[in-house]
Amino acid sequence: MTTTLQIHDKKFIPYISEEEIRVKIKELAATLNKEYADKNPIFIAVLNGAFIFAADLFKSLTIDAEISFIKLASYKGMKSSGQVITAIGLDIELFNRHVVILEDIVDTGKTLHEFLPQLWHQQPASLKIVALLHKPEATVYPLTVDYKGFEIPDKFVVGYGLDYNGLGRNTASIYQLFE
Repeated sequence: MTTTLQIHDKKFIPYISEEEIRVKIKELAATLNKEYADKNPIFIAVLNGAFIFAADLFKSLTIDAEISFIKLASYKGMKSSGQVITAIGLDIELFNRHVVILEDIVDTGKTLHEFLPQLWHQQPASLKIVALLHKPEATVYPLTVDYKGFEIPDKFVVGYGLDYNGLGRNTASIYQLFE
């Protein structure tokens, strides 16, 4: 892992290694393989951030499963904009399906808090959330993250799909803002 990462005007330091991420994804996949055996779940990855996590997790699943994507956004720079924008919507039927949302990170919970009612309206058989990263001390909206990779403090992170103003997604590890 590189010692520091410069993105725009910010410096980031190593936080979670590629190997730690790989191990955690295998653990999450093993749990999901067991809990969703014979249920043919539909995984919905939230773009842009969750695309790498979704791909790696999906490759580790051994069950019959489908995947789809939705683009939701609430971040501008390093802060939540306060508004959730749906840029690409769902085009699949969720009625009586087991639905699993894949998120790169849950911090305030606003994005999912506004999105979940749209999913429940379609009457899925179940609806669960998997997040690679969760910032419990930052979460202000009522939300249950059912499957967590890592709980982290309320610090800004980049890498492994997470960005700072569009850059930094393409690192295999996760870096934390150096303050």
